[in-house]
Amino acid sequence: MIAKIVQRNNPKKSKDHLYSAITGINLQFWKKTRHSFPEYDPLVHGPLIEYSVPEGYSEIERYWVNEPYSFVSILKKKDVHYFHVIEPALTIYEKELLEMLYDDLKDLLTKGKMVRNEKKLEVLTSHVLQLFRRYRADLDVPSMHRIMYYLKRNFMGYGRINSLLIDPFIEDISCDGPNIPVFLYHSKYRNIMTNIVYEEKELNSMVIKLCQKSGKHISIGEPLVDATLPDGSRLQATLGKEVTTRGSSFTIRKFRGDPITPIDLINYNTCTVEMMAYFWLAMENGNSALFAGGTASGKTSMLNAVSLFIPPFSKIVSIEDTRELMLHHDNWIAGVTREAISFSDRGEISMYDLLRSALRQRPEYILVGEVRGEEALTLFQAISTGHATYSTIHAGDVQAVVSRLNSEPLNVPRIMLQSLDIMTIQLLTFVDNEKVRRTECVVELTDMDSNTGELLVNELYRWDPLTDTFHRSGESHALKMVMQARGWNKKKLEEEMTNRERILEYMNKNQMRDYVSVSLVVQAYSANPSIVLDAIDKNTLQEMIVQNI
Repeated sequence: MIAKIVQRNNPKKSKDHLYSAITGINLQFWKKTRHSFPEYDPLVHGPLIEYSVPEGYSEIERYWVNEPYSFVSILKKKDVHYFHVIEPALTIYEKELLEMLYDDLKDLLTKGKMVRNEKKLEVLTSHVLQLFRRYRADLDVPSMHRIMYYLKRNFMGYGRINSLLIDPFIEDISCDGPNIPVFLYHSKYRNIMTNIVYEEKELNSMVIKLCQKSGKHISIGEPLVDATLPDGSRLQATLGKEVTTRGSSFTIRKFRGDPITPIDLINYNTCTVEMMAYFWLAMENGNSALFAGGTASGKTSMLNAVSLFIPPFSKIVSIEDTRELMLHHDNWIAGVTREAISFSDRGEISMYDLLRSALRQRPEYILVGEVRGEEALTLFQAISTGHATYSTIHAGDVQAVVSRLNSEPLNVPRIMLQSLDIMTIQLLTFVDNEKVRRTECVVELTDMDSNTGELLVNELYRWDPLTDTFHRSGESHALKMVMQARGWNKKKLEEEMTNRERILEYMNKNQMRDYVSVSLVVQAYSANPSIVLDAIDKNTLQEMIVQNI
């Protein structure tokens, strides 16, 4: 087989001569690479990718997603943007060798022992080197790295969409069916079409693979699956034409391993420094909040960001359908629902089940990813009994939130709603033709009118779409209650707000935006405010935090 492949590339030489020549030439080379892959140096070996912009297109931007193996080229044609993933091109010899390796590796890896995730690359590399030596393949270093890239991509990654999943600018990946380009939601270019197209068999195989990686089963009998990929991304997949007439499909909503923090929301102008200082003080003192808004309006991002203000050592229990919350907190139980493991619905663990269980764990703070069913009543019962509770809900304004909570299937009595302290409305909108997320308003629920039964609200902050600024109106009822509970006077309350604003402004100015740094600063201020404020005055806060990481 090897001789046939090589003879195709060297037709003037005989099979025996070629095989002998390869064995003699490469023997020393394969001895050197027995235990490790030869290093690739672009200055010595040249680039792995050769690419030129297609005729009729202009290139707007180019950036690496997996240097030096794959990059993204943003193209434009007739005012329409296109997203092209560019990967190494293989020669005919390299393609045939890759097919041989792929078949042999499937046998070797199937027969081999189970290994931990951190050992998988080591095992794969070892097998590839072993097969290279067995084949006596006539390869230079760039060829070896090009082949190894595709083997890693297909065996350990997600095939052709692997580059999309590691691109930090992509929020959603959508494949609508076979022979249809994959579409993305890009943070800069919004909805954009890619150069990735699956044929029917390939797409069916890809959907099955995605479900298997998520630990789920999909078949013609059960063609619809909601799952979570190993990296935390949400997967919704269909198989065949049973429920999606155009064929198999999948949608991946990517999970941010580095979650959005209060500093990010200040940078994005989703909130102001003063608003974040308000949330810090309110959450530190156990005020409950509900974050409402439409789809992709930033409800969960807001919930995750302000949750970083929870005091250290407080017991937290979080409940979600899909794991999205990320906290740097030791005393935290992260609960996730589970679907039924049989057709009789046995083994199902719902949000309601987890919430009931959470109340028996004596938490100080309860975080619920989203209320949409019978768990809403239990949630408000928890608020009424003194638990600090935070959640999200789909609704466009305050009245819509109240109506939805009062209606089926949530069924929360109106009188219980007054136990909620704070409500925000998140908004996905346009500013200067750019899609942005804003906190449309922050309101406090103060009381209920005994005659009309209407909730009395105090609107504290409101976003002005004309100037893209936030306006404060009136005094905070929630902070007034904090002031009374802590025995502060008005001057002390203003001082606490000012201190928190100083800290947030300093962190924003010095780009201390990651969730670990934010959590450590909050914990340090909770333990000893003067140390943090002194570090800001001396401009040593970053050094102090680095020493504690």
